[in-house]
Amino acid sequence: MPDTARPTVLFVCVHNAGRSQMAAAFLTHLAGDRVEVRSAGSTPADAVNPSVVAAMAEVGIDISAETPKVLTVEAVRASDVVITMGCGDTCPVFPGKRYLDWQLPDPAGQGVDAVRPIRDEIEKRIRTLIAEIAVP
Repeated sequence: MPDTARPTVLFVCVHNAGRSQMAAAFLTHLAGDRVEVRSAGSTPADAVNPSVVAAMAEVGIDISAETPKVLTVEAVRASDVVITMGCGDTCPVFPGKRYLDWQLPDPAGQGVDAVRPIRDEIEKRIRTLIAEIAVP
C-alpha cells in the first residue's frame, strides 16, 4: 500500500503534553503503519506531562521520548482527520478535512490517578476511530 493511501490523523490540544500525546500514541500502537499520526499544540509545553508518561507506561506504551510540537497550518492541511481536544478556535479549518472535537478533561497538573480515566477514554475513542476510518 503506498503511503498516500494511508489516512493521516492529527491530534491537537493546547499544550500537546497530555491528551493529544496519549491519542497519538494509542493510534500508533493500535494501527501501526496503517495510519500516519501527528500531534501538535496551539501553545506547546516544554515537555510531556510526567503523569501522562507514567499512565501510558502502565499500559505498555512508552512516550517518554516524545516532545510537544507546535501546531502549523501545514500539519492541518496535510491531514485527513483533525481531532481537537480543547484548542478552541486556534485550529485552522480547510475544506475536505474531517474535524472532530473530543471534549476530554485536561490532565495538566493532575496525578496518575486522575490521568487513568482520561487515558482509558482516549483508548476507547481511538478504537472507534480506527473502525470509522476503515483501517484494516
